[in-house]
Amino acid sequence: MNPAPVFHIAEPPAIYLERPPLVVDCSMIAGLVFREEWFETAKGHIHGRALHAPHLLHCEIANVALKKHRRGETHALSGLAEAAGMVIELHPIDPLATTDLAQRYQLSAYDAAYLWLAADLMCPLATFDERLAAAAQTHLSGLA
Repeated sequence: MNPAPVFHIAEPPAIYLERPPLVVDCSMIAGLVFREEWFETAKGHIHGRALHAPHLLHCEIANVALKKHRRGETHALSGLAEAAGMVIELHPIDPLATTDLAQRYQLSAYDAAYLWLAADLMCPLATFDERLAAAAQTHLSGLA
């Protein structure tokens, strides 16, 4: 008689359980690094999360910093440096799918990129942008 087989299971590290993923948009990161009035809210929502964003995030943050610098806000460049040092996994996007989402929800292609990534990763999207938030609520809640 053969002995009963022994069950084995191998799993990768459960980082996703310890630090759940969260897609963050420019408004979230700008709130943090430029100490906007929504700083504390943004900080509280990213704590303990693995942050993700489309590859365009740093360009958007640089644009915000540039506008602030031109207005004479002295903290603009230090905020930009802080953003560059944040641990955020950047992802390429699907331009066709992003364009489809932009058209469907009347978003800019930039905002649609964040929505596309959240759907692709099947994780929440954090934003202070009302239009993007409404589109995300509709789109993400309908995913299976």
